[in-house]
Amino acid sequence: MDAVISVDGLVKEYGKLRAVDGISFSVPTGKVYSFLGPNGAGKTTTVEILEGLRRATHGTLRVLGLDPWHDAGEVHRRVGVMPQGFRFFDKVTPLEAVQYYGRLFDVQVDAPALLRRVLLEEKANDTFDKLSGGQKQKLGIALALVNDPELVFLDEPTTGLDPQARRAVWELLRELRKEGRTIFLTTHYLEEAENLADQVAIIHHGKIVTEGSPAELIAKYGRGPRIVLEATPELLKVLQRVPGLSSEVKGNQVEVPLHQKQVLIDALQAIAASGLVWPDISTQRDTLEEVFITLVGEMEEGGEVRA
Repeated sequence: MDAVISVDGLVKEYGKLRAVDGISFSVPTGKVYSFLGPNGAGKTTTVEILEGLRRATHGTLRVLGLDPWHDAGEVHRRVGVMPQGFRFFDKVTPLEAVQYYGRLFDVQVDAPALLRRVLLEEKANDTFDKLSGGQKQKLGIALALVNDPELVFLDEPTTGLDPQARRAVWELLRELRKEGRTIFLTTHYLEEAENLADQVAIIHHGKIVTEGSPAELIAKYGRGPRIVLEATPELLKVLQRVPGLSSEVKGNQVEVPLHQKQVLIDALQAIAASGLVWPDISTQRDTLEEVFITLVGEMEEGGEVRA
């Protein structure tokens, strides 16, 4: 199967409100696909339709070759789901929770090994209400894996995790991908999507405004690579005399686009020849987060995303 998820013209209406407005996309097997968008963009509604929890108003969609609404039972046996704001029974332990899910799915599960995999082994016998926010998130991921799913839906899986724990979850998701599983990731952490996703879709007001790999979106919508160095009046005068060099002053910094390597070499040689003290210097490029903020800002102002 080439596409684990295929969606064509998906619409979800609540009265006069179109929460999802005719979107189409596909998710290849064994990839990490990330849905990005501001609050209210239609992300969660779309995911819940794919999970068989809501019924589409219009459009066609297939999840693992099945209709998630009419074939919900079969879909639920083959997918794992961690919802946004995951909660569980307060007085149940992670060990009991995993065992309970195993019985629900009628599968044999090595509960201690699964908890070890999500770095929750030491809290196996603590009740849910005694877990930290990050530990609760880890339990949600563990429960999404109980039935050995082909496709995993993760909605904000690292919310509440400290940086070290977040990186550990990233490694787990990479392992799941290596095992051939497909991951549908919804996240507010743009760095997370940039590091993990093979494909990203940015959704706004129920429409997908652009789609591609993180590198493709950065190359298409970003400002390109540039050197950034501390700006002094003397330094700026030196740079302005370099033929073919364009520079931009931002606060106490000068940004020089790296469109041509020779121009950069000329700029560095001019600074060295000037006898000025060398400032701090670095190379930068836009991140997926910067691209996202730019695109959403353009949409909020009523503009259209450039093709």
